[in-house]
Amino acid sequence: MTHAVTEVVTEAQRRQHTSYVTPEGAEWLASASAFPRSVRALWSARPGAPSVLPCGIAFDVVNLSPLFGRRLLEQLWASGPGSGPVAVHRGRLLLLVAPGTAHRLPSLLSWEEWGCAVPPMLCHGIGDAVTVPALHPADAPAACGTDGGPTDGTDRTYGACGEYGAYGASRWLVAPDTRHPWLPGADVVLWACVRAARTAPAKTVPALVSAPGTA
Repeated sequence: MTHAVTEVVTEAQRRQHTSYVTPEGAEWLASASAFPRSVRALWSARPGAPSVLPCGIAFDVVNLSPLFGRRLLEQLWASGPGSGPVAVHRGRLLLLVAPGTAHRLPSLLSWEEWGCAVPPMLCHGIGDAVTVPALHPADAPAACGTDGGPTDGTDRTYGACGEYGAYGASRWLVAPDTRHPWLPGADVVLWACVRAARTAPAKTVPALVSAPGTA
């Protein structure tokens, strides 16, 4: 009986693993800062609070709208090599990518035939900083009302309640779990952007209706 319970707990932990930063993943995140010991001390004091980390050393960040970001992730996960850590913060999807990607990706998109179909994105590289979620998600997300929105006044920034967590939530979709995570570079992200843009459903243009008595 004890063995069966252990298996259930282990399986539940495995399914939630992507939402939790492991100690090795925390070490990697802290290495992005010039003062990793200070970052670790802050996490020890406030493990449930988001933190600000600089880009350009351990990682760059591609900051995407949630809808296009979801399509891009689908391409990376279904047809591509996968992704590195991914987070959601204030209604934006944050894709952690290899250092240097923030500088190269905009130039590559400008030369790409389908580049104009890719929605505007923000690329954060050296000299920039981003807010990343807490190491562990909150135990109690905001409740959803009958209209699909939160009942506690939290931000209605993105998606349906539960699509990426509660409205306004900051959490990991794929949390860092190793000291040396694989991160997609500019070429891989470009490929995923183009695939996502090409497979996006076409926008329908409503037909013009003539008013009575007019041609």
